[in-house]
Amino acid sequence: MTGNVAQVFLADNEWAQALQGIHAALRPNGYLVFETRCPERRAWEEWAADVDPVILDVPGIGPVERRLAVTDVSFPFVSFRYTYRFLADGAVVTSDSTLRFRSRDEVESSLAANAYRVLDVREAPDRPGREFVFIAAAE
Repeated sequence: MTGNVAQVFLADNEWAQALQGIHAALRPNGYLVFETRCPERRAWEEWAADVDPVILDVPGIGPVERRLAVTDVSFPFVSFRYTYRFLADGAVVTSDSTLRFRSRDEVESSLAANAYRVLDVREAPDRPGREFVFIAAAE
């Protein structure tokens, strides 16, 4: 499970259902490995401060301007909007998202409650101090 996808499960029951579904799909003694952002790092503050647009060159489309805006912080939930403006024709597309920032203890408890044993919690090697990488075994 990559890309901090664990954070898209906002409600506890949604997260539990995801963990149960993954558990059912794993082979006996299989592993679940995923990363999630460290809430103490407060990544959304960096997102809010980075207001400059980014120009992406999309093959077959041309240049696209991307902007990110934090729209709400109601911890543990953080909402944000990506706005894409296609420079060739001026079309605009927006994408709104909300993430849940769970503490390490919350994640470990949820794993244990759903028949996983936490083997290790590491930092992401390319983002030290920003993310937890959980390695859990299905029991």
